[in-house]
Amino acid sequence: EVQLAESGGGSVQPGGSLRLSCVASGYTDMSYCLAWFRQGPGQEREGVAAVDSDGTSSYADSVKGRFTISLDNAKNTLYLQMNDLRPEDTAKYYCAADIGFAPLGRLVGLPGMLAAREYASWGQGTQVTVSS
Repeated sequence: EVQLAESGGGSVQPGGSLRLSCVASGYTDMSYCLAWFRQGPGQEREGVAAVDSDGTSSYADSVKGRFTISLDNAKNTLYLQMNDLRPEDTAKYYCAADIGFAPLGRLVGLPGMLAAREYASWGQGTQVTVSS
């Protein structure tokens, strides 16, 4: 079973930066995809960015060019570097993992990597608030 624990959230002014971290365990023995999702008040959970064991990454259009997902396998840690933050980025951010027999990008393509239904394991989330 994959265990996930996020950290790094906080409050920041528009235009600022934050880096989220997710310590993950139990994912390296098989093909995997690790992702960040977010859910704002009264909104559905949406995929932000994902990276699979092929090294394929996928980003939501709303964050392309501002957010970067990366994975340090030596530290079992997934990161989300968020730059040029906007008030609409305010949400609770969740780390998620899919473990399978093939990297998710090969199976469902880039848009599919950002679909919540593909992920069975979830962290508890960390709050990000962007306001002046």
